[in-house]
Amino acid sequence: MFSPAKLGPLTLRNRIIKAATFEAASPDALVTDDLINYHQRPAAGGVGMTTVAYCAVAPGGRTDGWQIWMRPEAVPGLRRLTDAVHAEGAAISAQIGHAGPVANSRTNKARALAPIRFFNPLSMRFAKKATREDIKDVMEAHANAARLAIDSGFDAVEIHLGHNYLASSFLSPLLNRRTDEFGGSLENRAKVARGTVQSVVRAVNGQIAVTAKLNMSDGVRGGISHEESLQTAKWLEEDGGLDALQLTAGSSLVNPMYLFRGDAPVKEFAGVFKPPISWGMRMTGKKFLREYPYHDAYLLRDARQFRAELKMPLILLGGITNRETMDKAMAEGFDFVAMGRALLAEPDLLNRIQQDRTVKSLCTHCNQCMPTIYRHTHCVVTGAPDR
Repeated sequence: MFSPAKLGPLTLRNRIIKAATFEAASPDALVTDDLINYHQRPAAGGVGMTTVAYCAVAPGGRTDGWQIWMRPEAVPGLRRLTDAVHAEGAAISAQIGHAGPVANSRTNKARALAPIRFFNPLSMRFAKKATREDIKDVMEAHANAARLAIDSGFDAVEIHLGHNYLASSFLSPLLNRRTDEFGGSLENRAKVARGTVQSVVRAVNGQIAVTAKLNMSDGVRGGISHEESLQTAKWLEEDGGLDALQLTAGSSLVNPMYLFRGDAPVKEFAGVFKPPISWGMRMTGKKFLREYPYHDAYLLRDARQFRAELKMPLILLGGITNRETMDKAMAEGFDFVAMGRALLAEPDLLNRIQQDRTVKSLCTHCNQCMPTIYRHTHCVVTGAPDR
């Protein structure tokens, strides 16, 4: 677990990746000292690589208007960020993607895109049905974002194909009811994901590592199924160019807790929003934020079949909080593990685990960190990180 490992052209100092979790530290859609500190802490704490969340490929592809979008003006700040992480001995990845129907067109001040015309209750706006030209533009925007990531000193990019963001929404038979070449069969619905990955692979040309985050299941009836996701993963493997695939689950639109597991912080989420959204959250929040029991390595059961049928390196996410679950992931054939909430609670957790394998995470899976993404992402159990 703690020995160096190859990820495409990159060698990480260990097999542990800090997963992309929105930092709420870029109020002007640019890097701040706060964002640098957010990633410098787990880098100093021992991760092999940290992932900067939601580096949108276009202004309309953000889930909110204060997220970074990849443009030349962002490069100097991103370079400061990558230099700071490298100084701690860790690598750094940029998660690039387009939020699609999850995008907040109100705060982005730009039209959102979706497979069909779609109403987003959080933004109280309709997303536009993406045209062929829109899809082509988004693919090229991913390629441009990857080139800017190289200019900014990133070691890798992670392409977001999950959580019903744009590529994932096209994969979903629930959200994609098109009848053209991007709808109907899985082969058609997968064209956006596959085309996006290949655009990035061509742009990168082996200079940095390329990974992707793919839903194994949306966790909702009629959404992406385990079987269809596995077939999509096989196509991505056959297409070539991906250095690893990170396996995830859940829908930001209809079932976010399917990814997180543990307590559902309905009251805390309602407190973040203004009426009428806060009223709706209090009345219907338990239907949207469904509660799933937490257990260690909770996505492992679904991920096993992917490991059995794919040759490419795989990253196991979900409930990786201690040395025991890390070792179990390795024993089951996974090449890397990704950690989110545990490192938010204790950025130095890995250094302490490396010194003492019996160390346990302080994360209680209360998920009250989730509503903090609207002001400054932090763990409410251990306290906010220093700004």
